[in-house]
Amino acid sequence: MHRGPTALRPTALASRFALWSLGFRPFYLLASIFAAVSIPLWVCQYAGYLPAAYLRSQVWHGHEMLFGYALAVIAGFLFTAVRTWTGQATPTGATLVAFALLWIAGRALVLTPYESAAALVNAAFPVAVAVGIGIPLVRSGNRRNYFLVAVLLLLAVAVLSLHLSYLGVFAWPERAGLQVGLDLVLFIMAVIGGRVIPMFTNNAIPGARASRNPLVEKLALGGVLVLLGADVLQLPSEIIAILAIVVAAAHAARLCLWQPWQTIRTPLVWILHASYAWIVVYLVLRGLAAIGWVAEPLAVHALTIGAIGGMTMGMMTRTARGHTGRSLAADGFEVACFVLIQLAALIRVLGAMLLPDAYVTTVIVSGGCWSVAFTIYAVRYWPVLSRSRLDGKPG
Repeated sequence: MHRGPTALRPTALASRFALWSLGFRPFYLLASIFAAVSIPLWVCQYAGYLPAAYLRSQVWHGHEMLFGYALAVIAGFLFTAVRTWTGQATPTGATLVAFALLWIAGRALVLTPYESAAALVNAAFPVAVAVGIGIPLVRSGNRRNYFLVAVLLLLAVAVLSLHLSYLGVFAWPERAGLQVGLDLVLFIMAVIGGRVIPMFTNNAIPGARASRNPLVEKLALGGVLVLLGADVLQLPSEIIAILAIVVAAAHAARLCLWQPWQTIRTPLVWILHASYAWIVVYLVLRGLAAIGWVAEPLAVHALTIGAIGGMTMGMMTRTARGHTGRSLAADGFEVACFVLIQLAALIRVLGAMLLPDAYVTTVIVSGGCWSVAFTIYAVRYWPVLSRSRLDGKPG
């Protein structure tokens, strides 16, 4: 049969360079590469082998995982999802290159003595992303998702406050800036997870009846916002403990309604359930840490590795497959990534809890699992993210 100029074969279509065709492409790739290399860099900095200039050791580590890695994935996801939700254009081409360069500049500047430039650039990135999604949301009248613009602007305030407190401009603990940022990212995950995890579960698993309860939804999402307010106000630890435990119960009930036990044979779905379960673990540990029963880093890493790391890996895999015309089924490489992230969280949290004398070893082994997982993703997905869709559609 004669093929016209538009009837290109999938292999020909997939050979076209398309890294700047849609937001998920560069930001998923940049995030995965950065996640793979930043942990070894932090270990070297922590051990004194890598000189530090501005943000040092633990502050650099927390800042970069939250406002570097996590924010890059959020940007890539939102630039892609908002186009689907609104039917309006989101940044592509040269504009998308500019967004990527702004993010890269933020990663570089925190390793230099240029403190003010680092603060301004890192605060500018979430503001720019807010504008990038805000314009199509407003044009389409998509009020349901206006809150995302507000959350991104609050993330800009959080990162700027961290820098200013670190520089001694005002007396607010830099740790508080990180915690508020974590609360905001947790809220984004809770909202998006609540929308997609039940849907993905029911679509992928015959007979699954994942559901949502209005009261549970209000308690789970509202509880995160209340906890955010408590962190902003720096309320007493006893109040934080009670709030965290109550919110944990709401999220546990929410997860049960999604029937996670039905997903074990479907990796693209179980990774999202497993990652969401770490939110419950985080909230319980945060409550216990507030009253001094466990170390605070255990709670933080339950959220950052288990929940944020796991959910972003799951969503980067699923959305990249879906938006490049591939089947929604994980292969062996992707399952390895999922398992390694879960191992990284278990070793960092449970290992450190059970083997306190081997704390440094658990940190190194957990970091190794994390780095290998994201190295696999970056190598596996470079050809996927940099080439055109298999089906020839735009994006």
